[in-house]
Amino acid sequence: ARRSGTGKGLHMNLSTTGLCLAADAALDLHMHTTHSDGRWTPEALLDHLLDEEFALAAIADHDRADTVATVQQLAMEKGVPVLVAVEMSATWKGELTDLVCYGFDPNESALNDLSQDVMRRQQENTMEVYEDLLRQGYLLTPDALAEVLVTPSVRQPDALVALLKGQGYGLGEPPAGRILREAGCAFATNDPAAVVEAAHRSGAVCLLAHPGRGDGFVTFDLDLLDEFLREAPINGLEVYYPVHTPAQRDMFREYARRHGLLVSAGSDSHGPHRPPIKYRAELSRGLLERVGIQIG
Repeated sequence: ARRSGTGKGLHMNLSTTGLCLAADAALDLHMHTTHSDGRWTPEALLDHLLDEEFALAAIADHDRADTVATVQQLAMEKGVPVLVAVEMSATWKGELTDLVCYGFDPNESALNDLSQDVMRRQQENTMEVYEDLLRQGYLLTPDALAEVLVTPSVRQPDALVALLKGQGYGLGEPPAGRILREAGCAFATNDPAAVVEAAHRSGAVCLLAHPGRGDGFVTFDLDLLDEFLREAPINGLEVYYPVHTPAQRDMFREYARRHGLLVSAGSDSHGPHRPPIKYRAELSRGLLERVGIQIG
């Protein structure tokens, strides 16, 4: 990797400003840290990327546009180019449908407003669930609630599970997860169209994350992609993803080509147990050039 000139993307002192990459440079555009639900600390992840000679990475913590500036500062200190990114939690047709947004101002964005609103709604849900559990006779301490409320929004339901189990509840039947669901525990999410609108107002591009994933997420086919695109004018698709089958990958890549959509490649690494993947930069050429990173 080399740097030259001025980045065409954000006019800020970011770790990717003026970055030029070889076509075969290694990158991973979708990872998570302890700022959301990852096991990597930001420091440990950046050290891993440095040791493994990644030329570019994107840390896209769930609903944490507020931590992006801190990550950028750390990335510059360590000399690891990190693309500004956030994964926004959304729901469509009753299932999770996340969106990854790239290239916004870390210090001021409509995405941060949405992130803060998700946190507020998740905290409200956590408090309502806690109060319902108390009414049912569960003996829980106020200190335990306070600890859950300051965890990242995406981790609060799991933190409630740990709280129950820590007090000896939900270890058998009924399990803790069912106790919490019956008490109204839910993930706070956004409408996809609202995320896309906020991303575009923030100068970001917005891509549909892992469209072929399944396991609680919408598994997209061509008809669903058409319908989704009409409702939420995304800029692209995460075509390259570990659980996508070759057929899914080819379908998404061809769909992106036909509709003029950007393509991204990401591992969704949450920790050393599922490490980053070295994708070739040329796979995401259009996206990278859109955010001011040149491919040689």
